[in-house]
Amino acid sequence: MLVFPASQTLQPPFFPTHFNYLAPHNCQKLPICSLSLQHSVSTAKHSGDKNKLIQSLCKQGNLKQALQLLPHEPNPTQLTYELLIFSCIRRNSLSDGLVVYRHLLDDGSDQDPFLATKLINMYSELDSIDTARQVFDNTKKRTIYVWNAIFRALTLAGYGIEVFDLYRQMNWSGTRSDRFTYTYILKACVASECSVSLLQRGKEIHGHILRHGFESYVHIMTTLVDVYARFGCVSYASYVFGEMSTRNVVTWSAMIACYVKNERPFEALELFREMIAETGDSFPNSVTMVSILQACGALAALEQGKLIHGYILRRGLDSIMPVMSTLLSMYARCGKLELGQHVFNQMDKRDIVSWNSLISSYGIHGHGQKAIQVFKDMISHGVSPNHISFISVLGACSHAGLVMEGKKLFDSMVREHGMYPSMEHYACLVDLLGRANLLDEAAKVIEDMRIEPGPKVWGALLGSCKIHCNVELAERACKRLFELEPRNAGNYVLLADIYAEAGMWDEVKRVKRLSEVRKLQKVPGCCWVEVKKKVYSFMSVDEFNPQSELVHALLVNLSSEVKEMGYVPQTQIVLYDLEEEEKERILLGHSEKLAVAFGLINTNSNRETIRISKNLRLCEDCHSFTKIISKFADREIVVRDVNRFHHFRDGACSCGDYW
Repeated sequence: MLVFPASQTLQPPFFPTHFNYLAPHNCQKLPICSLSLQHSVSTAKHSGDKNKLIQSLCKQGNLKQALQLLPHEPNPTQLTYELLIFSCIRRNSLSDGLVVYRHLLDDGSDQDPFLATKLINMYSELDSIDTARQVFDNTKKRTIYVWNAIFRALTLAGYGIEVFDLYRQMNWSGTRSDRFTYTYILKACVASECSVSLLQRGKEIHGHILRHGFESYVHIMTTLVDVYARFGCVSYASYVFGEMSTRNVVTWSAMIACYVKNERPFEALELFREMIAETGDSFPNSVTMVSILQACGALAALEQGKLIHGYILRRGLDSIMPVMSTLLSMYARCGKLELGQHVFNQMDKRDIVSWNSLISSYGIHGHGQKAIQVFKDMISHGVSPNHISFISVLGACSHAGLVMEGKKLFDSMVREHGMYPSMEHYACLVDLLGRANLLDEAAKVIEDMRIEPGPKVWGALLGSCKIHCNVELAERACKRLFELEPRNAGNYVLLADIYAEAGMWDEVKRVKRLSEVRKLQKVPGCCWVEVKKKVYSFMSVDEFNPQSELVHALLVNLSSEVKEMGYVPQTQIVLYDLEEEEKERILLGHSEKLAVAFGLINTNSNRETIRISKNLRLCEDCHSFTKIISKFADREIVVRDVNRFHHFRDGACSCGDYW
């Protein structure tokens, strides 16, 4: 008879519709499908082997009949139980799985480590983790495969802490880990919400791996890279990656994704180039493409993105929806919204991610009405919005100042779609109202929230207070923010900015001292500009940028020229007690201005667009400066900051000074 290997997972292709296909040449073919159950039992009784009949029924997909026959077989074999278990998984039937388990208990087969492993896997697949744990607890002869099965089940269910408790018990029992054990244990570190304690556990497992000589296994070290990436430990991930003697496409993709997820897109692009140069036949896959397109979008690296687009077409990856959705977003984030729309139009299939990408794309470019229309088109095409859909469309309303439309959409979440707002949705509504200077209404929304307001909500209110210089509400927001995220230096900076604009310089000094006492460091402003298919980065007041002297000389000349055209340096945003001339010098060192000047020097003068991305919000002075430069130099300058796009043309900005 045909015997399946113990480790082989049977999927639908391995279940033929006719038993004749599986019959050995020297066996009589049983016309099972044409027999009644009673006839089948009678025939099996006569032949003295009901096991084969049960197995045959499982292979045909007749689980119910197989279970009815099971009580008539006094000695079910291991293969019989294995096929019954696989059939329960295939039919997604927990109730039938419980029937099989009861039979195993009755004849003592539950102590078979092989079958215990299969049972644990089955209950994990059927989302019954409590029963999986019960099977494990009842199993006395625990092999490494039984331990691995419960580790996998608990990890998939999000019980990371419990996995580590069991891992400690396994070590005490003297059972040695294998390569799969370490993979499951590492994944347990990020199975639930990331915490410092779980990161420490991950580092301990890293030590175990090295001590027991498992560092040569690619899949273990790749999982370790991913764990460090999830905790934001980029240097650890990079070290592990660098020490690996062998890497596959998954390893490279994991490290590239690590850089992208931790807002280091420049390094992601560099690593992608290294991957192409070193991997040979190990081509990037769809996962790699998604990450590298995200990196191109983060850097506004349009030409790099176009090259990746060509690679996608050559490799035939344009049929994969996540790749195409990310490609759409990449073009939009590079300021080429029309190309993103074209990608969307060319997609044969569109899922919710594709629609959300298009809605978000119109939103960040300030086309609120168009974003709302796409949202409605999505629903008319039978695609129900999810929570990200509402975040995207509410954000679009906020950027465009569409207060009434945004409020109606927010109310429709519960009324029309049965979806309760999350923290992100409330943050969008507060931002919508706050930007429109409806700060009291925004504060009332926070008071009436059905859930406890978190940092995103209070942060949205604080950002609006900065725009409209509302000291009272800013202090109220910061009181909660300092409690909720005490290490976020950005909140201290915003409060100091608000005090400075209000002329409250003693308060500015107090907030700065508080920040210094707590040893908080502000995220430095950074910009990227793509010139001739290469991406250059600029830090504020950075003397080590390419062509530094030439760039600064041009900025000094430009500053003099644009002052005659109405530019007035907004020195009040410099929070230092300095002379005006020194404050102006500091303003000229902002990363946005450095990137603009570098772009003017190194691009063709025939109206070539300069594309810049920034990691923070565009400051008021750089916004004013760039508007006038766009007219003075007769150039289009596209800047994407952390919130939205700014298209500067002929002395005006697409945001209408509303950002």
